[in-house]
Amino acid sequence: MATKSIDPSETKSIFLSAEAAEKWRGQKAQRDQVLGVPTEKMLDLANLCDGNRVLDVAAGTGDQTLMASQHVGPSGSVLATDISTTMLNLAAAAARDAGLSNVETRVMDAESLDLDTDSFDAVICRLGLMLFSDPLRALREIRRVLKPGGKMAALVFSTAQKNPYQGIPLAVVDGLGSLPPPLFALGEASVLANLFQATGFVSVAVHAVNVRRQLPSTAQLIQALNDASFLRGPMAKLHDADRERAWVEIERQMRRFETPHCVDVPGEYLVGVGTK
Repeated sequence: MATKSIDPSETKSIFLSAEAAEKWRGQKAQRDQVLGVPTEKMLDLANLCDGNRVLDVAAGTGDQTLMASQHVGPSGSVLATDISTTMLNLAAAAARDAGLSNVETRVMDAESLDLDTDSFDAVICRLGLMLFSDPLRALREIRRVLKPGGKMAALVFSTAQKNPYQGIPLAVVDGLGSLPPPLFALGEASVLANLFQATGFVSVAVHAVNVRRQLPSTAQLIQALNDASFLRGPMAKLHDADRERAWVEIERQMRRFETPHCVDVPGEYLVGVGTK
């Protein structure tokens, strides 16, 4: 599986475009199927309570923002931050459509939070920490804005081997000379725990959550990968012949997950949690 990755600044650009945001919104149902249980685990470990003020870092289009807002109730609030204005606009629209008045959005880089020290009861981050240019700096900023006793909970990918839906295509394009984004940079539990501990968090724990990604056919799985933000940039860098070769190889390897009724691809996420 792939071990190298593209420059972190280039990773950011993959998720900044309006096209990426729109495709991300269109994939919500698929995300909910796969990420529902891991997200609830993250929110539970963050110990969200009625009236809490919560920071959602790298919130994207805000799926987990809305879930967090329901945990803290109308007396609480959630601030969703991201570097993408387009994604946050979609998050704000989703909150309005859901009738939630306790959600605010603000464009902000996780590595330089323009927020007061000791001002949040909890911080969450879903599938963002491993993509930051400097995760250590980001966690230090997150710890700074947490109140004493507050919890930070982050959901990340486990290893490439345990996430073949992402790991197989990224290994294929890597083998053809196009570096992938660092999806699995924090995929070992010890690496994630050490990162939390290095920034001063205590009572650090890492929990693995298994998931299943089920699609009706391999053809539909390949179509989903065609729309996947994590693969679009690396695939675009390949020459036409290599790109065609990549898709053939990805489909060949994905066929191992075919069952009589669907394509059933396993996955694993890690939830890291620490206390200030």
